Amino acid sequence: MTSTISSSVLSTMNSTSTTAESSTSASDELQDQFLTLLTTELQNQDPTDPMDNSEMVTQLAQISTISSIEDVTSTLEGISGQISASETLQASALVGNGVLIDGNTIQVDDGVTTPFGVTLDSDADSVTVTIKDSSGTVVRTLDEGEMSAGTQSLSWDGLQDDGTTAADGAYTFSISATTDDVAVASTALKYALVTGVTTDSSNAVALDLGGVNENVALSDISLVL
Repeated sequence: MTSTISSSVLSTMNSTSTTAESSTSASDELQDQFLTLLTTELQNQDPTDPMDNSEMVTQLAQISTISSIEDVTSTLEGISGQISASETLQASALVGNGVLIDGNTIQVDDGVTTPFGVTLDSDADSVTVTIKDSSGTVVRTLDEGEMSAGTQSLSWDGLQDDGTTAADGAYTFSISATTDDVAVASTALKYALVTGVTTDSSNAVALDLGGVNENVALSDISLVL
């Protein structure tokens, strides 16, 4: 499998230095213009009515403040660029790997099923998985027993309750988790294969999962398989 990082991602990684240089240039230009105007005023001021020192100090303070703000902005942009570059490297390392994200589907192909999973808010003494076909008919019920809080990957052997192999296609599943007959909050997780790295609508780094509208952020990954 060949994976590529989109040009927009690479552009994000290289934009920091250009932005910092333009910010510094603007600050320097503003200071040069101010000093030029100040020198001209001093040379042409009325000796009987010289420039107010407090006014000059105020103008100098304003220039200093603008310069400081631009320095802070430049620093923050540099940090943001480094974070973005780091996220891009992390994302690219996941290309070709399977991950679990929010969802409740399982794919079956020649009796082979995709992994799936669950995230439990707390420990459960009983976890049951109910798998249904596209018509909503229950084809298999899995008793997973006790399970600790957190994210766990699960599997299905592709067999139905009657022992026959499930037909190819998409299936859905639901999770029932309890402790002492009290429901435990859970989140169903489906399998996806990371095929590339791209950017989302806000130009943030995202993982391309190969399907239509299947781009997710790194934070959306619950488990790397």
